[in-house]
Amino acid sequence: MIDPPVPNDTTRPYRGLSVQEVDIELTESGISRYLMGREVYRRTSYLVLQNSGLAALVAVRQESTVPLFSPVIELRVLALPERVAFVDSPGTDVGNATALAQAAAAHRRAGILAYVVRGCYEHINFIWDPRPIPVHVVEVVPPWPPKLFAMAQQAIAFDEDLPPIELVLDVVDISDIARQNPAPNYLLPCRGAGTEVDGGVSYLDTRPADRLDWLMIGCERSLEFHRHFYGNEPRRIDICPRRRARGPAELTLAKCCLIERGLELEPEAAVVPWGSNLDEVRSALRHLTAVTDVRAPQPGRRDEHQPV
Repeated sequence: MIDPPVPNDTTRPYRGLSVQEVDIELTESGISRYLMGREVYRRTSYLVLQNSGLAALVAVRQESTVPLFSPVIELRVLALPERVAFVDSPGTDVGNATALAQAAAAHRRAGILAYVVRGCYEHINFIWDPRPIPVHVVEVVPPWPPKLFAMAQQAIAFDEDLPPIELVLDVVDISDIARQNPAPNYLLPCRGAGTEVDGGVSYLDTRPADRLDWLMIGCERSLEFHRHFYGNEPRRIDICPRRRARGPAELTLAKCCLIERGLELEPEAAVVPWGSNLDEVRSALRHLTAVTDVRAPQPGRRDEHQPV
């Protein structure tokens, strides 16, 4: 028996969807009479049947996938015209579930379950009952745009195995933290971020010659540097993204400068290195969305100084 689709289902790869103009009534009985016993290509799993501007979506099973064409021995009408929307979206990569969901969202209509999208290169795919999965990306700003967020967008754009994802930016804003914690002098991690705060500002990466009575806005690594440079600990506000409080069942992508390479994975969180590469971010998203082939480079490696 052909299983019914679940939210976010698409054709993978999209060559498994065949689109045909027909002159039959797009009813369950009309579609069944037309397709049962009819030859279809061995890679075809779904058909969109179109007639007079209306469309229906059907799942099929062939007698065999060995010959080039084989007769249909089982079918399931998934959606009749009142449940199907045909969307023209020339800029959409129809092999990408997030792109399909975004195209569907731009044309959302009540009662529609199947969005059939004609996108780049006139290629066509569908997405069933799109419900993008929220992933919270916790990132320190400035600089803008947040690098981890941009890398997550890149990974989603090219990984065709990922389900549709909605990235939710959750910023740790150094400028806001400084405004909420007035001090005559601040010590910030990096001059290159271009952070603007009121008061005197020093940057840890320049190794200031004089140790001031400053408020350090930084993470555990910054604290280690400070101990090494000055032999003591300053007043500090921790900005580590991985320690950001999160809600129940909230999927979170964060980064931590104490991870040298690889990933640290929890059931609902993935942490990548501060200088992560695109493959690490991609693997983190695969873990969070339960894509079975998680191609993580290797387990996260902690420094000897990292607390457990």
